[in-house]
Amino acid sequence: MSTIEKAVVTEDKPVSKWTYKDFTWVLSLFGTAVGAGVLFLPIKAGAGGFWPLVVLAIIATPMIWLAHKGLARFVLSSKNPNADITDTVEEHFGKVGANIITFAYFFAIYPIVLIYGVGITNTVDSFLVNQLGIDPLPRWLLSGVLIAAMTAGVVFGRDLMLKLTSLMVYPLVFILLALSLYLIPEWNMSMLEVAPDWSAMPVIVWMAIPLIVFSFNHSPIISQFTKDQRQQFGDNAVVKTDMITGGAALMLTGFVMFFVFSVVLSLSPAELAVAKEQNISVLSHIANINPSPILSYLGPIVAFAAIVSSYFGHFLGAHEGLVGLIKSRSSFSVKKIQMASMLFIVITTWIVTIRNPSILGMIETMGAPMIAAILFILPVVSMNIVPAMKKFSTSKLAQIFTFICGLASITSVIYGAFL
Repeated sequence: MSTIEKAVVTEDKPVSKWTYKDFTWVLSLFGTAVGAGVLFLPIKAGAGGFWPLVVLAIIATPMIWLAHKGLARFVLSSKNPNADITDTVEEHFGKVGANIITFAYFFAIYPIVLIYGVGITNTVDSFLVNQLGIDPLPRWLLSGVLIAAMTAGVVFGRDLMLKLTSLMVYPLVFILLALSLYLIPEWNMSMLEVAPDWSAMPVIVWMAIPLIVFSFNHSPIISQFTKDQRQQFGDNAVVKTDMITGGAALMLTGFVMFFVFSVVLSLSPAELAVAKEQNISVLSHIANINPSPILSYLGPIVAFAAIVSSYFGHFLGAHEGLVGLIKSRSSFSVKKIQMASMLFIVITTWIVTIRNPSILGMIETMGAPMIAAILFILPVVSMNIVPAMKKFSTSKLAQIFTFICGLASITSVIYGAFL
């Protein structure tokens, strides 16, 4: 074990010892990751059958931990204790590298806003038709009202919306756990009865990796988390970041994969296919087919809350990213750039929502590849070419595994385009 990985002492307290604050950071990382992506994960992960799902569950924890641990170490490698990911890239790779990362960040977040525009419209439309018995509204009108209402919440009540969405995370997690337990009596063997095609197993797992990357991603908060640890522990912060990202990975995969398995085991492969075809979350589909009044109403409400809470944070991130990209290349005032950026995001989200493309397809082709490039590829490459990252390097085996997972997320999109 290297000196970095050994337990060290700061202010007479072992850095390697868990504290209450550490646990609150685990919850913060957990809450950042758990969102609307989790509601679509069972549809894709369960589509290939039970045994590929088992393989995904096995690789998910090391895959998520090593990636986020590597990104935290990348931020720690900066000479500036207050540096974020973009600052660190500029320090190691210059302004060109920083511009590339800023561009990549925007295109990692912006497609997620589009995804949530489609998701919220389909969730509400399904609820109105199937639970309330109302004739479907024109899609252009329903989507326009929903997107305008959510955006207004961001514009006119930003602080309030952020507080509400942060408060929504933990009740949302509790309800999802309760639903997972509630579905246990509905478990059946239909998924296990599907004979596994072992020769196709690698391809099935490969094609599902982008959704795993998307659903477990908590990279947006890594910079702030890492800076906090560095301010407290200085050069020994790597011990804490490794511990806390590991705790978050275990908690995430344990909770989310239990939810995925509970849903998949309570539905048949045909029912999962119907949910994919209807382009709705798995909770909306369960509400439509289950006679229980609890699931009929609670499912869509939970899906609505998850999508709305995710929309606010990602809209702000996309807006700030686009403003940053334009501001450095334009002479217009900041207010004009902010307004133009907001209108661009709202109008394009509305147009995409009216067209109603596949949500899973958008996640796989637009969201996950950019996230994988920043979260999986960048830290590993830096460990091998940046001198400041040498002391933060993980084992070669860990680097190879992380790089392969990131590469798999990106190449599966290319492969899928030719299917």
